[in-house]
This record gives sequence, structure tokens and C-alpha cells, in this order.
Amino acid sequence: MPTFTGYLRERSDDELVALLRSRPDLASPSPATLSSLAVRATSRSSLERALAAVDASVLQVLEAVVALSEPGPVTAADLPRALGATDDAGVALVERALRLAIVGTLVYPDSDAAGAPLLPSPGLAEILGPYPAGLAPLDAGTRRGTPPEPVGLDDLSTLLDAAPTGARPVLDALLWGPPVGLAPSNSTAAAAAVDWLVRRHLLLAGDSRHVVMPRAVALALRGGRTHAGPAFPPPLPDDVPHRSHALVAAESAAAGERIVLLVARLVRLWEHTPPGVLRGGGLGVRELRRVAMALETDEAEAAFVIELAGAAAFIADDGEDNPSFAPTVAVDEWAVRDVPDRWAALARTWRSTLRTPWLVGGRDERGGVRAALDPELQRTWAPRLRRSVLDVLAETPPGTAFDAAHVVAVLRWRTPRSVPPPAAVQAVLVEAGRLGILGAGALSDAGRALLLETAPLVGADAADPADALAAALPPAVGEILLQGDLTGVVPGRPSPELEDVLDRTAHVESRGGALTVRFTPDSVRRALDAGATADGLLAELASHSRSGVPQPLEYLVRDAARRHGRLRVGSASGYVRADDPSLLAGLVEDPRLASLGLIRLAPTVLASQAPARELVEALRAHGLAPVAEGPDGQVLHVVSAVRRVGRRATAGARRRASDTAPSGAREVLSDDRLLALVPQLRRAEQERKADEVERLPGAILPQPARRPAEPAPPPPAPAAGTADPVDALVLLREAAAEKAEVWVELVGSHGVPQRRLLRPLRVEGGRLRAIDTARESELTVAVHRIASVTRATESDRQETS
Repeated sequence: MPTFTGYLRERSDDELVALLRSRPDLASPSPATLSSLAVRATSRSSLERALAAVDASVLQVLEAVVALSEPGPVTAADLPRALGATDDAGVALVERALRLAIVGTLVYPDSDAAGAPLLPSPGLAEILGPYPAGLAPLDAGTRRGTPPEPVGLDDLSTLLDAAPTGARPVLDALLWGPPVGLAPSNSTAAAAAVDWLVRRHLLLAGDSRHVVMPRAVALALRGGRTHAGPAFPPPLPDDVPHRSHALVAAESAAAGERIVLLVARLVRLWEHTPPGVLRGGGLGVRELRRVAMALETDEAEAAFVIELAGAAAFIADDGEDNPSFAPTVAVDEWAVRDVPDRWAALARTWRSTLRTPWLVGGRDERGGVRAALDPELQRTWAPRLRRSVLDVLAETPPGTAFDAAHVVAVLRWRTPRSVPPPAAVQAVLVEAGRLGILGAGALSDAGRALLLETAPLVGADAADPADALAAALPPAVGEILLQGDLTGVVPGRPSPELEDVLDRTAHVESRGGALTVRFTPDSVRRALDAGATADGLLAELASHSRSGVPQPLEYLVRDAARRHGRLRVGSASGYVRADDPSLLAGLVEDPRLASLGLIRLAPTVLASQAPARELVEALRAHGLAPVAEGPDGQVLHVVSAVRRVGRRATAGARRRASDTAPSGAREVLSDDRLLALVPQLRRAEQERKADEVERLPGAILPQPARRPAEPAPPPPAPAAGTADPVDALVLLREAAAEKAEVWVELVGSHGVPQRRLLRPLRVEGGRLRAIDTARESELTVAVHRIASVTRATESDRQETS
């Protein structure tokens, strides 16, 4: 029987590349040798990750191999019958699943010959649990003295014909698993039926309250099958709605344009009134409501817009003493692009971000409300969830509108060991619809192009998501119909120039086939605050108007400009005043005091951007003798004044509200890197083997500081073994899977080596749990105390016994 490591060494380069491609965690970080690759491939974490990615048909094959390999060998020809495949489609599905399992080395053949028995990967049986395929272990009931093999299986049907009422329903309930049931009380008819089954060994007594159906009985009742039938992919339901391409494109374009405008409006809102940051790092509930009112949407969508802008690094904590969320410089570059490019940037951010906006407003483990931009809203599985949900839609006919229940049904077949919650799937569909990745519930052309960016299909033309959205957007319109009631109508999608003018001068009243805006004194004042003049503003509106500027609108603009700026407001941190104006003469113009930002407000009053302490020190250095005064005009000591208005140190590095990649993310190697990695592994394996031959036997890892002069005499040297820690782990895992015995050289706390014949049970978490057959005891030992591991031969067992 070949070992798992030996099987890997005999694989071709193409087969090893296929293994690394199917299980990316094995290649990142790159293993040192093929032996270390075998250790990683048989580790619990890697096996768990591999099983989480296989579909239901592959999982059935793995369960069948694990369940049938213990009583006897199982071959590839046995699997279709064991899985209940009765037609060509079922046989083809089983053969495909077996190929995938062998590619991922979850199972491997005993030899390259046709019809060779299949062996499960070391550690696979433990990951699948105690009841693979719903079958009990072979040793079920033996610990309580029950015979391991039931009697009367040859004439099982005759035996069941004579069974009392209620016996057959008990067997039917345990037939397809789990095989353990709760025994009824002694005063019922069901208890008598169970007692009859136990006395005839059709059930085994597990403990005082449970019974177990033996594996042989279950297989006999199942007709030798491990499963009722092969797990086919769920068919496309007949009631799934289908949308026309025009409807999907129109809805996608409208949603994409809307999300771009909402993010831009959020940035403009927080430019003028940035909200404060909570102590925990999130956004307050009141601020979220204020954003929802300003964006004219509900709080759920407002939270999504805020989280999306934060994930794109358009808003961030400014790091001040009183921190607030403010726009960053990244938004300036984004704002000058056209709508399709801006949408593509947002869509790519959503695809890869770790943020989970749908959790905003819910309760955390402590009962508190989750806030938007809370650092605790990051989930490493969020990008994988979005990808898996959109992949389901991508593989349906164009225009298919799946709901969350249909998506979950498909994912339950694709990844039966990692099915996402329906609420999370529904949230992903809602967010994809808000972004325009979905249109009317179906995957849009822009969404499909977004998926192909990260996983291009063979023979498929790579399309730019921005170009796909631009093709669905209606043509840009550069004209507006201004009306006498201070409103304007844009018959279509406004051009970037017209959109910029309307954003600065008007409020949007409605969107749809046409855009309706209204001009108000507040909207016009917003444009004047940005530096526009009445004549310039009217000229811009006239250049986009079909019929000129109506008189009421002209009156509104000029009246707002006439009143604009008549009062002026500034900020000052300190001031200087004197009764004699000559004392202040020349201070404003003095270049040595330019850093104070002095401004003359009156002949006897100067305002400054510097606080009182800096003013006092600078003026004294200038040869003057100022004193500090309080709000009531009374003279204060400088120390007191400084304590009242002193500047605090600003915060250090700016904290961003999101992260688009986990800190410990593994690198996904390309096919070229994988092709170059396999020869390196073979060379390193050969060099390691050559070094091992030169090493003296019995080397210990880690090497103890000192050894006693008279070590305990070891048993006769075994046939073949290893002192390499990597190979030792592989041998231990293989022995645990095969239930075989090995010689293990252990180093005690005093550095004394001791060789013991053990049967490994489990190797995980840096510890070995094994049975010492000679002492009839179980022990657990840290793997770093294992100096060498050697397979035991039959002569070794006989000599020990």
C-alpha cells in the first residue's frame, strides 16, 4: 500500500499543478518540499478548506470511499452502484466527482493500475465525522461488550417479516442516518420493538439511553448503497421570472447612475458639515438619519452609500482632536471622471471590500447597535459570499431573476458544508441591485463584465464594466428647458457640464425619463458661495437653455447676489487690542509676525489665527510687553490664560473606515508560477533526501542541549524511518488513517530518549494522541518531543508481544 507522500512524489508535474490550482492554500505560502506539501495537504485546516469548496456530488464520493474502505477495498467501479446511480447521467456525475476528488488528492488510488482500490487522504475520515454517509463506525457497540458483527444478515428479510409491530419504523428512522437514536422507555410498545431488535443484533446498545444501527445492517437494508441517489445540481425552476434585455439594461443603468449621484451628494454634504466620530469609531444614529433625509432615501440605503464611500476611501476619520468623517483627496480624482468610470470604481470596491453594510442597525453580541463605519463590520468572508452569489446568477440564462431562496438552493448543492445564511444572500442581492450589477433582479451586462475581470472564461471576450454600463446609459443631454416657475426639465441624462451646473445651482425634484430641478434662494446662494457671480451664473444657464433664462429666474439670481456677502464671518483664535493705535502700527505688515496671521479689525484691535499663548510669546520676543485678558476684560496671569486656551496635540495617523483586503490574505499564484514551483519542490525534495542519508540515525528535533552519558538502550533498529519533522508528521497521519503501528522515539523532559510502539489516533494542534499497545494505555505527547518515527514491521510486533 503506497503512502500519501509516496503518491505525491509519483505524480507528474501537470497533476501537481492541478492539485495546487484546485487547492490554492497549498501553494501560498510556497511549501519547501513535496513532503511539506503532503503535511499541509493532510492538515485539518487545509482539509476543512477543501471540503468547504466541494459540491454535494464530490462530498458523496468522499463519504462513500471513507465508509466502504474500512471493511474492504473500494474501487472506482464500485462507486456508481454505491451512490445509487442507475442511468448514464448518474454514472457520469459520479465519475466527474471522483476525478475532482482525485485531482484535489482528497482520495487517491492504491496504484496506477486499472481497478486499484481507492484510499481516503489521511485525516479525511476525522473531518467527515463519526458517521460518514450516515453509517455507524465498524466498532460501534464493542466497548460495551456487544458482538461487532450482527447475526442473521443472510435471511434479513425473513427475520424482519417476524418482527413485532413498530420494529420496521425504528429501522427506517435510522436507516439513512444519523444511525444513533434515543431508546424509548420500558413501558411502551416501541421499547419492546427496540429490545427485540437489540436481542437480534439489528441494533446495538450504545449507552443506557441510545441505540446504534450497525454499519453492516444499514448497508444490507440499503441494498449495499451508501446514498439513496447521486446529488444532481438543482434544476432551473419553472416559476423563475425572466426579464427582457432592454428592461435589465434600463434598470441597471438607472441604478448605476443613482448610486454615483448619491455618493457624490454624500461627499458634498460632508464637505460642509462633517459628522463626528463616535468613541468606538463609527457614525452616530442621528447622523445616519440626517444623511438619509439629505439623500432622500431610507436609512438602510443611506448606510450602504456611507459604507461604500468609506470602502472606496472617499471619506475617512480626519484624525483631529475632535475627529470627524471628512472627504479625502481620493474623491477629487474620482469626481472628474464620467459616470461609467465612477460607477466602475464603486462596483470594484464593493466586489472586494470586507465591509458588511447590511449589518448596520442590527445588534452585536453585547446587545449594542451596530453603527455605520464601525471598524467591527469587517468580515473576511464577505468578498467570497458576493462572488458565490453572483456566480449563481452568471451561470443562468440571461434575464433570469433569481431570488434568495433559489440562490441558497444552488449554493446548498455547490458548497454543502458552507451554506451562507439566507439573510446574507438576500442582502447581497439587494446591494447588487442598488449598484446596478443587477437590473430588475437579473445580472446585467455590466455586472457580468465585472465578474469576468477576476475570473475570465475561456473564449469569452473581456469587456470593461464601464463600457458595458455606458452602452446601457441613455445619451447625454446638454440642454435644459427653463420655466417661469423657477423649475427646469432636462429631457434625458444630463451631460457632465450640465450636471455640474445643476449640482451647484438647483435642487433635484424628480428623476426618471426626464430630470426636474428647482431653483431656490438657497441653491443659488450655494453657487455664489462657491465663487460664482450673478452674470457668470446667468451666462452658464443661458448656454444650456433652449429658450434663454426666464425673467423670474434672472430676478432670483440677481437678488441673491445683491444680498450675498453683505455680512462676513471669519475665525480667530486670539486678538490684540490697545488704547493707543500707534502701539499696533506696523505689526500686521511685519514679516517676522506673518505666522500669527494678524488682521486689522479696527485701529485698536487686531485678530490672529494664533492662540493667546503664542501671541504673548511672539510679541514679547518683538520687544513689547503684552498681558493676557479674559472675556470680561480683566487681566489674567499668562499661565492661567494658556491653560484655558492652550492647543492640544493632534491625532497621529488617519484611520480609514474600511479595508478591502485582509491583513493575512494569501497570495493566489498564477499558472506560470505554479508551473515553476513544481520543479523547485522536486529538487528541494531530492536535496533533503540526500542530506538525510548523511545524517546519523536517531537525530532529535529539536536537539536537546545535553544528553546523559548512558542513554537507555533502544530496541533493534527498525527497517525504515525518518527523523525529519515533516516526514514524521506525514507518517503519523498515515498511520492514524491506516490504524497501523509505528515506532516513535520520544524525548522526555530530562533529555532521555525512549522508543515505544504506538498506534496513532489523531495528530492535530501540535500534539499526538496514540495508544501504547504494550502498556494498554493511551497517551498524548507534544510533537516537538518526537525525535523519529518508523513504520513497525510484523517481526517488531511479535517481538514486542
